[in-house]
Amino acid sequence: MKAAVLRAHDLPYRIEDVTLGALEADEVLVRVVGVGMCHTDMLLRSPSMAEALAPAILGHEGAGVVEAVGAAVTRARPGDHVLLSFDSCGWCAPCLGGAPAYCIQFMARNISGRRVDGTTSATGPSGEAIANRWFAQSSFAEYAIATERNIVVVDRQLPLELLGPLGCGLQTGAGAVLNEMWLGAGQSIVVFGAGAVGMAAVMAAKLAGAGEIVVVDLHPARLELALELGATRVVPGDAADLRERIIGDGAGMDFSFDTTAVTAVMATSIAVLAPRGRAVLVGAGGGDLVISPSLLAGRSVSYVLEGSAVPQLFIPELISYWQRGLFPFDKLVRTYALEDINQAEADSLSGATIKPVLVVSSP
Repeated sequence: MKAAVLRAHDLPYRIEDVTLGALEADEVLVRVVGVGMCHTDMLLRSPSMAEALAPAILGHEGAGVVEAVGAAVTRARPGDHVLLSFDSCGWCAPCLGGAPAYCIQFMARNISGRRVDGTTSATGPSGEAIANRWFAQSSFAEYAIATERNIVVVDRQLPLELLGPLGCGLQTGAGAVLNEMWLGAGQSIVVFGAGAVGMAAVMAAKLAGAGEIVVVDLHPARLELALELGATRVVPGDAADLRERIIGDGAGMDFSFDTTAVTAVMATSIAVLAPRGRAVLVGAGGGDLVISPSLLAGRSVSYVLEGSAVPQLFIPELISYWQRGLFPFDKLVRTYALEDINQAEADSLSGATIKPVLVVSSP
């Protein structure tokens, strides 16, 4: 197959010929139709991450058609249309408690680029091993090997080339609001960062009936789109009086949501809270959270993975909202060919595109 391979942190992706190995019993071979590009895919632009994983096939918001299944797979069959999300073991206490995003093996299954036993199932032209289990899918390729735990079977009439981002970024933003905050009608929220994750939170807050939705970002075009998607106010991220611009004359916000992982922004996300308010952090950058303990008086902070979602339950819910016009995430999407992956990455980093989606094949 053809795959976009990243061989070093400072090299562009290169389209290469890659050979996939045999499926294990719980694995599923998926022909990729479309795949979103998420900022988590850019973790390998860190030299230490790239050194540990590369050469690697990334991509973890895949959507496609099942081509073959392992001997133990019972919940999918060839021809099924599926979205690909994060992997989990299914048997640890968090998984059995309905919280697979906090699976004991989450890092090994999703961030290592390998199976739990350390193996891969892809080789390059010279026979070298290529990491292809990024979020148990590595879907920047014509084919991806997923597991029965991280596929979500969807209606065959849905546009697979559009839906991939529901598997991670959009699920994270919307889930943080709907599954973790349980934001109620009339409550207030401020969202820091109007990328795909932040915009998903805005749309989720609107459909939950939030009374005030404030969005903070540096890009004027994104702030304008945030207003279209449900924000009641927007604030430039470089405003000198940022806290005052956000809370106005009120006591503070009920919730804050940070997608940036920038130290100063995370601190501000706590400083703007009202007493008993809650800050939720999801950014995958390298910033440290540095705050005065007094800011936590009566307030809480948590770091949330994957919107605390059960993908097989939450992704169909998001699709239903989209079909009813309540979650118009398609307004965030711009499509690229797989061969244009480097341009997609550049446009994502510059802010020119909120959610790049690589179209790999037709359904």
